[in-house]
Amino acid sequence: MALPPPEEALEARLKSALWYSITQIVDHETLAMGVNATPQFIGALTEMVWAQIENVSKDLESFAKHAGRTTISIDDVLLLARRNEGLEDVLKAFVDAELVQDGKAKGQGRR
Repeated sequence: MALPPPEEALEARLKSALWYSITQIVDHETLAMGVNATPQFIGALTEMVWAQIENVSKDLESFAKHAGRTTISIDDVLLLARRNEGLEDVLKAFVDAELVQDGKAKGQGRR
């Protein structure tokens, strides 16, 4: 049997890892809530999340390309989140905290 091209094999491994992670999260939440989730639900949720990941990755690549870059930056992620105020606020707070942390780490090395 012929092996699939490397890209297809990688995609299959990534989808499997996503399915596993989603299964773990769903199992934890359903136990906490005292409900059941069918394997069909987990499969559908995995496909929906995969489709969202594909859309987000294409958008981020497009933003970077439009800016003349080959690397996705923090600005691209913030641009993507602009229509979701809650997410945008959380991401900005995280970025600000990381910048402060990086500043402290760099400042300690100079002493």
